[in-house]
Amino acid sequence: MKTKKKFRVGVVGTDSLRGREIKSILSVKKFPLTNIEFFDPDVEAEYSKLTEFQDEPKVIHHLAPKSLEGLDLVFLAADNETNRACGRLAREMNFQAIDLGEAFSGQEDVPLIVAGVNDGIVARERFPVIANPHPATIVLSSLLHCLIGKFGVAKTVAFILQPVSAFDESGIEELASQSAALLSSASLKKNVFKEQIAFNILSHTEALGADGFSSGEKLVIAEVKRVLSRPDFPISLTIIQAPVFHTYSIMAYIELASEAEVRDLESVYKESPFFKISSSSGSCSVSCISVAGKEQIFIGQIKKEEVFPNAFWIWTVTDNLTRGSALNALEIAKIIFASKAQESASL
Repeated sequence: MKTKKKFRVGVVGTDSLRGREIKSILSVKKFPLTNIEFFDPDVEAEYSKLTEFQDEPKVIHHLAPKSLEGLDLVFLAADNETNRACGRLAREMNFQAIDLGEAFSGQEDVPLIVAGVNDGIVARERFPVIANPHPATIVLSSLLHCLIGKFGVAKTVAFILQPVSAFDESGIEELASQSAALLSSASLKKNVFKEQIAFNILSHTEALGADGFSSGEKLVIAEVKRVLSRPDFPISLTIIQAPVFHTYSIMAYIELASEAEVRDLESVYKESPFFKISSSSGSCSVSCISVAGKEQIFIGQIKKEEVFPNAFWIWTVTDNLTRGSALNALEIAKIIFASKAQESASL
């Protein structure tokens, strides 16, 4: 009689924004694991820190190299240095890791995966480490992938409004404290952002290159090209820092290679479970407030250009912690689980 193979999961960086979100998603979606362990690099004494999973208390363990031995899958949600260190152990200890940050996104030997776009790579081959891309990459590559096969894409330009949660808890705390300080006429503290972020918009938050673009902007462009497997794909974008806690809002200008109407694009996106198209035309129903915490890429408006043939503007809003991170990682984990189950069944 065949026994069902155990599937043991670990989360490194449990108390980070990404760590809390993947823990919540694994719990709510009832991912078929048989055991889960939690780790944080700042935990020194065993049993000094607790969390909860599916209404049961769980210990957050001290992270040591041997801690991950015996696990099948590890979600890396800590700082980049910790994620890289744990990722390097994956091959040696025979587990697979999904990096939820950008620790491995620049490594060509680590696949960069967006569910529904290029996840077939993971099904065909076993990789020690798999990279979850930047949230904007997940949105843009999903948006473009649907159109490339149907109409072809000649050009893309995107304006990306970035939330302060891109800087983790410290970004959220700075926006909240500055907002409160301004409303009470108190002095402002600036630690994360060099300029005031509350009630303000910043054209950039990183050092700019000689061409005026930041490393973050170049990263997203490179990731989109990798995910789409199109190194010469014509795309340019800019990332603007917005005073919002969560969600990436993107206005994308897309020129198609063939004729299409708004209804044709809407039809394509309605076929994908990852998109939700707003039915309201009179108001801006798709916004940071309405989308925060939701699971899909929300399309609020598609409008066709009159001046440029086959050109469209598409407004999207996506929660960076759900669809922009944890849910994409969950889809990858499902493929890994299916491969493990198939391997177990064949024994």
